[in-house]
Amino acid sequence: QVQLVESGGGLVSTGESLRLSCTASGPNIYNSAWFRQAPGKEREFIATISWRSGSTFYTDSLKDRFTISLDIANSTMYLQMRDLKPEDTTHYYCNEGLHWGQGTQVTVSS
Repeated sequence: QVQLVESGGGLVSTGESLRLSCTASGPNIYNSAWFRQAPGKEREFIATISWRSGSTFYTDSLKDRFTISLDIANSTMYLQMRDLKPEDTTHYYCNEGLHWGQGTQVTVSS
């Protein structure tokens, strides 16, 4: 059973940075991803990364400010977010196939 646990969310001011973590456990963890979703809105893809090759893919609108990475030794995926804006305020989730974490809230004050 795959388990994903996010952490690192919080309240920051516009222009600040934040790093989210997702610790993964269980079998068959190959390609993990970050998404975000605000209440009542569609889930938005952010980025994905391969645990085997480290290759990454980003949504165009966020690739200049967000960076996905891995710490394989600690089974952890990161999302480094820079120059945060109020519109980045929402719940962030990590994903592996059909599995989702519980999410972590990021709030950016203006």
